[in-house]
Amino acid sequence: MDSVLVLMAAPGSGAIGESVVEAVRDLGGDAPHWLARGDALEVEAFARVPELLVELKRLPIDAATVSIHNRRKRLLVADMDSTMIHQECIDELGAVAGVGERIAAITVKAMRGELDFEGALKERVALLTGLDAGVIQKVINERITLMPGGKTLIATMKAHGAYTALVSGGFTAFTSHVARELGFDEHRANMLLIEDNHLSGKVGEPILGQQAKLDGLRDIAKARGLEAADAIAVGDGANDLAMLSEAGLGVALHAKPHVQESSLIRVNHGDLTALLYLQGYRRDQFLAA
Repeated sequence: MDSVLVLMAAPGSGAIGESVVEAVRDLGGDAPHWLARGDALEVEAFARVPELLVELKRLPIDAATVSIHNRRKRLLVADMDSTMIHQECIDELGAVAGVGERIAAITVKAMRGELDFEGALKERVALLTGLDAGVIQKVINERITLMPGGKTLIATMKAHGAYTALVSGGFTAFTSHVARELGFDEHRANMLLIEDNHLSGKVGEPILGQQAKLDGLRDIAKARGLEAADAIAVGDGANDLAMLSEAGLGVALHAKPHVQESSLIRVNHGDLTALLYLQGYRRDQFLAA
């Protein structure tokens, strides 16, 4: 056995029922191994997996085939906006500044890969010129919410010796907070420049975009004596694609259509604990943060 098929549903949904197990068996699969009864199972990959995936298409279940070799990763590299948190931080700042719709429209195009990330970031930050810097903390306190499963993902991986890094095309003012809340070992992001306690409308250079995320993965792995194959990466936007492709396991989480089309592993129904199931962790091995 070189690989396993992992089926994952939203936690607590019980969407993986006996009919799914029977479908696996009817198509020639072995008896499944439950990772979380009703929510996640794995079975040795078999020849008729494509047929099973067609059967599952109508159900709220994610499926991925993963290698059993080097399965438990020793490095997690994660995007922040719309991945570890529900929001896009720059959109939230824009909403407070009264330019939310203009900024959000640019964000959508950038995350779809329709705009150059660096240019789109500069354009959006310029729209925030003069905003009181105190608004950043207000947004953190009132508008930022954590994605389900994030604390459990990080606590569990760290308990098993993994290193965790938050690598974002967003801003350090937010990654510092999110990294601390979730327990990341380090964080990297862009810097919003502030003058006289107001946003200057500029972002620090060089801008951390797609290439910088890829370089971050490589640099962090090298510093820990690891290879990219030892990493699991997660993101949702076009600027995450290079990082996802490089990692041993690259997971597109509730991602934009273009990102899903370019990714082998997609999670659309589960939460961040799906990354643990992909690595073979059972639910009774999860650690609460």
